[in-house]
Amino acid sequence: MSLVDESPVNSSSSDDFAAFLDAELDSTSDTNPQQEEEKQESDDDDDGNDDDEINAVIERTKRRKIIVVDDTEEPNGSTSHIVQIEVTETSVKEDICIHPGFIGGMCIKCGEKTDDDTQSSVAFGYIHKDLRLANDEIARLRDRDLKNLLRHKKLYLVLDLDHTLLNSTRFSDLAQDEGYLLNPNDPMQDALKGSLFKLPFMNMVTKLRPFVHTFLKEASNYFEMYIYTMGERAYALEMANLLDPGRVYFDSKVIAQGDCTQRHQKGLDVVLGQENAVLILDDTEQVWSKHKDNLISMERYHFFASSCKQFGYKSKSLSELRSDESDTDGALATVLKVLKRVHNMFYDSELGENFAGRDARQMLRAVRSEVLKGCKIVFSRVFPTKFQAENHHLWMLAERLGATCSTEVDSSVTHVISTDIGTEKSRWAIQENKFLVEPRWLEAANFLWQRLPEESFPVKDVKVNH
Repeated sequence: MSLVDESPVNSSSSDDFAAFLDAELDSTSDTNPQQEEEKQESDDDDDGNDDDEINAVIERTKRRKIIVVDDTEEPNGSTSHIVQIEVTETSVKEDICIHPGFIGGMCIKCGEKTDDDTQSSVAFGYIHKDLRLANDEIARLRDRDLKNLLRHKKLYLVLDLDHTLLNSTRFSDLAQDEGYLLNPNDPMQDALKGSLFKLPFMNMVTKLRPFVHTFLKEASNYFEMYIYTMGERAYALEMANLLDPGRVYFDSKVIAQGDCTQRHQKGLDVVLGQENAVLILDDTEQVWSKHKDNLISMERYHFFASSCKQFGYKSKSLSELRSDESDTDGALATVLKVLKRVHNMFYDSELGENFAGRDARQMLRAVRSEVLKGCKIVFSRVFPTKFQAENHHLWMLAERLGATCSTEVDSSVTHVISTDIGTEKSRWAIQENKFLVEPRWLEAANFLWQRLPEESFPVKDVKVNH
């Protein structure tokens, strides 16, 4: 449905556009996929129609103004005519449009054209082409949507694509040991059925992460979900189709690189959800610099060799090993448990019924702080010389996981995290029977949300060659 065609420009209510947009947003989950595809094709193939629609709206708005004047004019300048004009002028003054949104530079409510709709508005092109919403309208919609969300006892979940829900590579980047992926007669094809997709029109192959379909199905009971990727829109929509072919989970809530308001950064300013009710899954923490409290960092899914190479891993990829993550114990299965726990804490009836006053970020912080609770950590040869230890990401990660960190050893220290078994603090840990682990122990605890066996992360002896 075209937002322009159906815009209520002939109504005098100040809530016309707001009510209409509400209905439009509500209807997204019920949109027929075929109709949506036809609309997308129309938008892409005939951009000129947008101008025709906008001009039509302006003409309808002009006709409305002419009709108002005609209705109030009476012969001989009668008193009723003068009074009517005064009432009309007063009504016009009281009904000054606040311009809640724009399409192609035209106010969606009153039809007024403006060349300066970018200063106090945000683009929401993924909802409708060329749509911008004013800040006040965004706040109103978020407040309204939150009330609806709370009634259904849900939260918002923003999901990254690459390395979080799936892994993609170009055909030309497949390694020699990955040739079997393109061989329909290879015995592995049965195991990969339904999760490996060859996309010749995009010159790529995509592998969905194990457990992803179950994850989305279960998460949809607790969350209103968005896709948010740094990829191009065409790629994002194709991946959304692989993940959600029935358009049950995401529908139009697919945010791509072109929707970002800041270069190389993702932000919740383009998500119509209150920040205190949003959780984020992403493998790249740096792109969420303003929303780290909402973020759950995901262990990267490296199925293809090109993915390992991109991030500097010299080991063979899962596909080269003809292996994959576990369905039941993999990253998505693990994080689903965390999401459910945060959701249950948010809607805990023992805390009362004032859900609007709660903050999912506080619940997430509380769950995370239990992972290494009771641990006291000292680092050895992990930080660069003269680096302020408290500012290192591993120090801050340990504290977020509930551990206490120190620069000096004492009897209360439980763990020494080191890169060299020969350092003074490492030798102290061995002598005092303390846990001596490499940094990966801390990173694994962060991804798996549990304290893992220390013996699985031994510190190696670094030999110096002369």
